[in-house]
This record gives sequence, C-alpha cells and structure tokens, in this order.
Amino acid sequence: MGINFFRRQAPEAAPERKASVTGRIAAMATGAGRPVWGPRDTSSLTRLGFLGNPVGFRSVRLIAEAAAAVPLICQDAERRYEVHPVLDLLRRPNAGQGRAELFEALFGQLLLSGNGYLEAVVPEAGLPRELHVLRADRMSVVPGADGWPVAYDYAVGGRRHRFDMTGHPDPICHIRSFHPQDDHYGLSPLQAAAVAIEVHNAASGWSKALLDNAARPSGAIVYKGTDGQGMLSPEQYDRLVFEMETHHQGARNAGRPMLLEGGLDWKPMGFSPSDMEFHETKAAAAREIAVAFGVPPMLLGIPGDATYANYAEANRAFYRLTVLPLATRVAAAVAWWLSGFLGSVIELRPDLDQVPALAAERDAQWKRIGEASFLTDAEKRAALGLPPLAKG
Repeated sequence: MGINFFRRQAPEAAPERKASVTGRIAAMATGAGRPVWGPRDTSSLTRLGFLGNPVGFRSVRLIAEAAAAVPLICQDAERRYEVHPVLDLLRRPNAGQGRAELFEALFGQLLLSGNGYLEAVVPEAGLPRELHVLRADRMSVVPGADGWPVAYDYAVGGRRHRFDMTGHPDPICHIRSFHPQDDHYGLSPLQAAAVAIEVHNAASGWSKALLDNAARPSGAIVYKGTDGQGMLSPEQYDRLVFEMETHHQGARNAGRPMLLEGGLDWKPMGFSPSDMEFHETKAAAAREIAVAFGVPPMLLGIPGDATYANYAEANRAFYRLTVLPLATRVAAAVAWWLSGFLGSVIELRPDLDQVPALAAERDAQWKRIGEASFLTDAEKRAALGLPPLAKG
C-alpha cells in the first residue's frame, strides 16, 4: 500500500522540556528596540550622507572647495617653475573642467568613498593630453598573484572597460585613504560617520513627522459608552479614523478644533523626557559628523561647540589639520604619477604663502627665520621650503 505524501501527518508529541515561564517575555524584551542600520556601500552612504544630509553635504563641499582652491607650486631639486608643462596641463586638464573643478571632483570622490581615480588620455609620448576624474563607485581593482593591482575595471551602462596597469606609465592614478582592513580600497569619512548620519537623519524624520502632526505630541481618544462598555462598533471605528485622517492630521489642519460626540474624550499625551532629548541628540550627531570629516563644528554653525575661541582660530585649525594634509598628499601623488610620463621627477605642493587663513603664521615664520643671524641665506631658503638659488 503506497504512502500518501499529501496527507497531513499527525504531529509527534513534543518532548517534555522545562523552561522558565518568563523566558518568552525576556526574549521578546531583548529583541525589541534594536537599531536597524542601513547599508554601508558607497552608493547608499553617498545618498544618505551627502545627498540627504546637510551636515555631510556641507562638510564635503567645504573641504573639497577649500583644498581645490589652494595654489600649487611646481618645482624640482634645482628650481621653482613659473611656467611648466605640468602646470599647463593642470590649468586646463580637459575640455570641460579647469584645475579647480578637476581637483574639487577628485577631493569629493576621496571624501565620499575613500578612493580617488584620475585617468590619463595618453598620447604617443610625453604628458597626457587630458586628465579625467572617474567615479569611485564604478571602479574595481583587479589584483594580481602578488596582491598588487594589475588592472582596473570601470563599469558603466552595462559595459566594462579595463585599464591595464602592467605597463609604464600607469594610465590610472589611484589615491586612497588609509584603511586598516583593506589592501585595495580606502576608508571614507562617511563610513566612519555612518551611525551619526543615520541618527541625524532619523531625528530629522521625527521632527518632520511631528510638524506634519501639527507640531503636537500624539494623544488618545477614549471611548466610554453609556452602558459602561469601551468598545466601538466597526462602523463607528471606521468613521472615527476617517474623520481624524481627513480633518485633524497634517500641517493644514494645525490648531483645528476637534468635535467629539458623546462618549468620546481626548486625552493629550505630553512629551516624554526621551522626546525632549531629540534635539540634543540631533545636535550631538551633527557634531560627530563634522568631527569625522575634520571640520570644526563652529564653521558649520552647529551650536554647543566651544573648542576654539573664535571663528578665525577655527578656520586656521581647519586649514592646518584638514585641508593642507589632504591637498599635500593628493598633490604629491599626482606629481609622482605625472613624473612617469614626463621622464623626470617634479614636485607639486601647496603654496602656503598664498593661503589667507595661514597669513599670520607665515608672517611669524618669515620674521623668525629672517632674524636668525646664525643661518646662511641657503639655510633660510631651505627652512622656508624654497629651492636653492641658481649659481651666478
């Protein structure tokens, strides 16, 4: 006789097991209230932390614009160049961008993803004809057997282009931030500030929901019938919900009086202490985002920060601790990369004498070195980062 697999089998008796009567309640209590974090990929973080967050947006723009506006010095071991093919290339790197636009896009990609990619349109010989910034979220590293990149794949529109890195010079300049757990990709400030960004966005969403609810905390409508029963009929419940959604929700209904029929009583609920802390939580999250990017909160108008005595001091610290290290590192990487095309080593570095925020510091340094009578002129030039004078 065959077995009918579609017949529901009788359940076997569960083995006897001892368990605490509060176990189910404890399990539910520990699982409730757990935070739900969003994805950590570059596209999602850019959408949430830059496109959808004013603090992250302003931090990235402030750093990228300031670093791109820093003047660069081109020099080698012998002299400083006022006119040089590298300076001409950077002045107009491609038909659609100037130097500031190119570096602003490069700094922006580095801040948002931890990686910046420059593509060289290479002629037969000599310097590249054009330079282009490639989107980091479309680029992937192809490691070789020894772990070093042998190629880069750039995918867009369903197509993929491979840049071969086994020849010389390299067609791609990859600049990445330090990442302690990744050999090929950098760590962006957005990843470090992801938790603060989600808290800040959640607090903004809570504030928006409160405004949509006429900027009042929620309340409860209590029904007590004439017979002492507290149950509404299905028709009465549907009508009450329709009246509330239609006439008493949203900003356009703010302050509208509520007409309650017999048996209905409105019980307003005041703000709890946790609700009152939302504003402080949002301000604290904004400060954490600014700190992750290296921007003094004072420059972003975030209240509650008294680290610096005034705005000028905060701006000077911003340039000294954030803008100049980033600009110096990127300029050095680009100079070394372009030296491979040029055939000789050149150096690109920020011109500190042309940065207005550091004018007071530079004046003091020039005065201190100029008054040092125990230094020769050559030693003074070296201390100021100037190349030696030409012989004769």
